[in-house]
Amino acid sequence: MSKRERWNALLELLAAEGRLDVEEAAGTLEVSSATIRRDLDELAEQQMLVRTRGGAIAHGVSYELPLRYKSSRRAPEKQRIAAAVADLVGDREVVGLNGGTTTTEVARVLALRFGGGPREDGEAAAAAPALTVVTNALNIAAELAVRPQIKTVSTGGVARPTTYELVGPLTSGVLNEVVLDAAVLGVDGVDAQLGVMAHHEDEAGVSRRLAERANRVIVATDSSKLGRRAFARICGLERVDILVTDVNVPAETSAALADAGVKVIAV
Repeated sequence: MSKRERWNALLELLAAEGRLDVEEAAGTLEVSSATIRRDLDELAEQQMLVRTRGGAIAHGVSYELPLRYKSSRRAPEKQRIAAAVADLVGDREVVGLNGGTTTTEVARVLALRFGGGPREDGEAAAAAPALTVVTNALNIAAELAVRPQIKTVSTGGVARPTTYELVGPLTSGVLNEVVLDAAVLGVDGVDAQLGVMAHHEDEAGVSRRLAERANRVIVATDSSKLGRRAFARICGLERVDILVTDVNVPAETSAALADAGVKVIAV
């Protein structure tokens, strides 16, 4: 197991449990305790965890893995969700995407379906774009910028290092000037009473503005987020048109969402 694989596994364990024990982690990963101690020390130097005697704990109550480490979690489900979301996007539409692993997968499917080949001469295609994407996520903008048939609009703002999302007044300034056919939102929680939520208020504010500027709102999330609450509310379910998730969604949750007027697509 490489160092990156160990770090990924350790951060996954930390996200699930909130704390790590050196001996237990060594047994789980089948490596020496000395190796785990070195890994935890290096992760602590990068401020990705807090070292304790005999292990490590997460930063604060609501621990958030950096996007590059979350990308492998529930990857098959997210890829199926992304394909289903892309089916809901029409030619020449304007689509808003917030940041996150699921919306990144959506962007990759859209790139294949609408983007054509990478630019070779650095010039935009002469024809009208097959799709326009407005995003506050730096990684999504970077992946789509090389697609000649996709017009990519990136907001301004201050970059959050864990999610690569741009937030703040500069972000809102751009979103206030655009009109979207659809907003595709990745979220951290979905509750039948409170609606859809995010861990951070600044990211929730951007997602809320995307929803306000859109003709229809599509929430793309795996079933682990359903029934979960997060700190900052994005919007109520009355603003959500479609929720795309995986087949593990509980029947009662699906029924509650349907009662709220949300069309549920489970893939």
